[in-house]
Amino acid sequence: MDSLKDAILGRVGEYVDSHINFQKDVDYLRERVEDLKRRRKDKEAELRTVDLLKKGVKEEVHAWLKNARRIIDEMLHIEEEVQNVPYLSRGKLGRRVRQKIQEVREIYDRGSFPEGLVIERPPPIGSSLVIENLEGEVDVKKKIWKYLRSDEVGMIGVCGIGGVGKTTIMKHIHNQLLNEVAFNKVIWVTVSHPLNIIKLQGDIARKMNRSLNDDEDELERASRLMEIMKTVKYALILDDVWDKFTLQKVGILEPTMENGCKIVVTSRSVDICNYLRCQIVKVPPLSKQESLNLFLDKVGRDILQISDLEEIVKLTVDECAGLPLAIVVIAGSMRGVKDICEWRNALRELRQCVVDADSEDEIFNRLKFSYDRLQNSDIQNCFLYCSLYPEDCEISKKDLIEDWICEGLIEELGSRREKHDKGHTIINRLENNCLLEKGYKSRHVKMHDVLRDMALRIKSTGPCRYMVKSQMGVTKIPQENEWTEDLEKVSLIANKISYIPINMSPKCQMLSTLILKANESLRQIPECLFGNLLGLKSLDLSFTGIEALPNSICNLENLTTLILRGCRHLECIPSLAKLKLLKKLDLYGAGLLVAPKGIEMLVNLEYLDLSCPKLGELPEGMIINLFRLQYLCKGGISTEETIRVEEVVRLKMLESFEGSFYQLKDFNSFVSKLKHLGRLSHYIFVVGPHNNDHFRKFDYNNCLKKVILQDCEIRGEDDLVLPDDLEDLTIGLCSTVGDVSIFLKNITQLRRYELWNCKGIECVVSSSSLEPLTVMNNLEYLKLSHLPSFCDLVKVSKTTEWHAPTSPHIFSSLKELHVVMCSKMKKLFPCELLPDLQNLGRVNVHSCVEMEEIIAWEDEKGNQTTTAFTLPKLRILIVDGLPELKRICPKRGVMICDSLEVINIWSCPKLKRIPLSLVGNRSPALKGISIEPKEWWESLEWEKPDEKNALLPFIKFYQH
Repeated sequence: MDSLKDAILGRVGEYVDSHINFQKDVDYLRERVEDLKRRRKDKEAELRTVDLLKKGVKEEVHAWLKNARRIIDEMLHIEEEVQNVPYLSRGKLGRRVRQKIQEVREIYDRGSFPEGLVIERPPPIGSSLVIENLEGEVDVKKKIWKYLRSDEVGMIGVCGIGGVGKTTIMKHIHNQLLNEVAFNKVIWVTVSHPLNIIKLQGDIARKMNRSLNDDEDELERASRLMEIMKTVKYALILDDVWDKFTLQKVGILEPTMENGCKIVVTSRSVDICNYLRCQIVKVPPLSKQESLNLFLDKVGRDILQISDLEEIVKLTVDECAGLPLAIVVIAGSMRGVKDICEWRNALRELRQCVVDADSEDEIFNRLKFSYDRLQNSDIQNCFLYCSLYPEDCEISKKDLIEDWICEGLIEELGSRREKHDKGHTIINRLENNCLLEKGYKSRHVKMHDVLRDMALRIKSTGPCRYMVKSQMGVTKIPQENEWTEDLEKVSLIANKISYIPINMSPKCQMLSTLILKANESLRQIPECLFGNLLGLKSLDLSFTGIEALPNSICNLENLTTLILRGCRHLECIPSLAKLKLLKKLDLYGAGLLVAPKGIEMLVNLEYLDLSCPKLGELPEGMIINLFRLQYLCKGGISTEETIRVEEVVRLKMLESFEGSFYQLKDFNSFVSKLKHLGRLSHYIFVVGPHNNDHFRKFDYNNCLKKVILQDCEIRGEDDLVLPDDLEDLTIGLCSTVGDVSIFLKNITQLRRYELWNCKGIECVVSSSSLEPLTVMNNLEYLKLSHLPSFCDLVKVSKTTEWHAPTSPHIFSSLKELHVVMCSKMKKLFPCELLPDLQNLGRVNVHSCVEMEEIIAWEDEKGNQTTTAFTLPKLRILIVDGLPELKRICPKRGVMICDSLEVINIWSCPKLKRIPLSLVGNRSPALKGISIEPKEWWESLEWEKPDEKNALLPFIKFYQH
């Protein structure tokens, strides 16, 4: 009885105490919840800085964010009860408040995460290389593969003359190694010629996601690299080795049976491979039949249907001597030729090239045949210009065309867009003739190293020479005696030149182009350097560390191109008034504090980029007389309009305009005043106080009209004026109304749309009728990230039917959808939207902690039949970090995605089914299913016993 009495008295005492201290406890709870809100906000802000494609949010972080959100929501109910609780009932509510205080404390303490919020995803063992079909060489490939699997062979040397296919074979093997579990790193490095140990060390380290200290010498770097290489089991491919070296000198760990590492060297020299103690594998020329097959693949097999041409084609193939590169290039040069007379003439010319060639030059002369067949000096010079870039370099097409324009290699045409169209036509011609290769990315090209050697050889024998030492680790500028009078172009791109002698004054009156780009340690240009270079037309000092330009630059009155892009230490330059012929002035990213003097005198300017982060408003009247201007870019930090609208209006030839605005009202005024905005083929407008890093040189082949709004307040429909022909819109860090589609009602050409970190946005579009949604008809790319209030892609009133006969198709052009950290979103899209998503090719959903369904179906209850959901063009499906995801589609649904290539399912513990119609009818498109963690795969439920086994060949497991 005493214990019961004590318990009752204790409960009463606790009740009375809760009643007496009620207000104090409520205030304390409010403080603790505010602390929790701040910590939650900090953690979410930290996650916003993370590349979620490379790192995964920990499951405990997902759970903590969910619990913190629950507590904050519960506090709203408690606050409501506090306002309405009767006085005598405060004790009961007070006990709940005290319990909640303890819960908030525990959750707050668990949110410290001293070991971080994310975990690194395993780095890929290597990157796939672009490869061409391999004709023949099956035995060679098998032999190399056998040695790679052998415990006895650690070093393999793949030898053969230039153009015989060594690199192509090894690219195939490299990509095959990426799918092997034998190595945890596959490294491809193209070795420079002549050999530069420092560069080779750095290249290997970078491919292993590490770095070496540039201040250390070769020996110290070798020691560091050796320690790095000891940490992984690697396969290292050293392509195109010309010089002897020892592994120890570089710092390469020698392969042994114990460490299981492998090294493959490709070289034209058997001696080099023997010096490195390699197991030699010689690559022979292709057989006659293999040669013919490869030639016909490139020239077109229909060529044999032309009467009397088969024999000539076979004779032409014979002259290629079984060399794959010669076969590909010569076939490319003859593609589309149907006239038998032209084939006979080509065969005669090719035979003449071979007759005149020494054995050492046979590949070059065969390749030069294709160069000669271009029969257009401008196109030939465009090809030769490519050799100024570093070996094995991915060359941006747009940058290459800009260079050709600056060099005068593209004929004078009316507009800059026409010049770019002409440039793309030339690139296509060179690609079709196989003199340039397609790059890893579609907007890049590459030059085969043998073709580059040929181009440099052509220039070395002509009256005007090139001196090319690009990306070779050069630390000193070539000595003055190397600057001969016959030099036409000098390229020293991406070296480590830090000093030019103060008395250096090369006597090169014919020199037209000097490229010192990307020598970051170069600080000064001596006054006398340009003294005897008065014929200079193009000067590229971009991305150097120069702090000033010499006054002698003012004497280069033939200069048409001056590129100072990325010279962030350059704060002022001399007056440019005397450079009357200047057509291009690029100062993007330079450290200029004031605009250069004399720009208003440069009446021939066609391209002007003044987007400098420290540069304020331009002087009045500076651009008003630049009537030839076609491209204008001006960003900066000014709090006013950085360029006056009335001056821009007078630039009648302006095609492309990029500008920044500090305040939204300035931008609105600009768009309203510039009524003729539609004549611009391209524009980028950046609005907001942090807007200096968005300007990029664009591709005229894909001209975009873009607006970026960030850190702006947009409350009502009248707060924002957008150009009617807008194609690309990004809104970030903006305080907005819940529905941003009200700003887009007159914009029908929107192709790309991105919303990020905007608190007020709840949906992409909402409407009581579907008529206003026509704005999304042409949308191809949609990205939604860090939107805490976002719930639905489309919010339509309940009275509206989705597919009335007159309704437009919402998102009917959409190809890519990315949704990242939209914490309130539970369903990606309703199944009613699927008929409008028939062009959807990629879906990425990352770290949406409340996401439960990808495809939602409201009428699922009672349905016992299997329902098919079709996305015919879906290629990539990625769901990552979705702790509440239960279904990809409704319970009895199946997804028909015949184009699906890649599926990634990471950190989705509640998902129990992969509802794809691939079992028993394997889609030929499927390449892989990436799973994380492995235990999740084992927990999946399967409707048919054979489903799991059918998918197993495609599965790749990633573990933290």
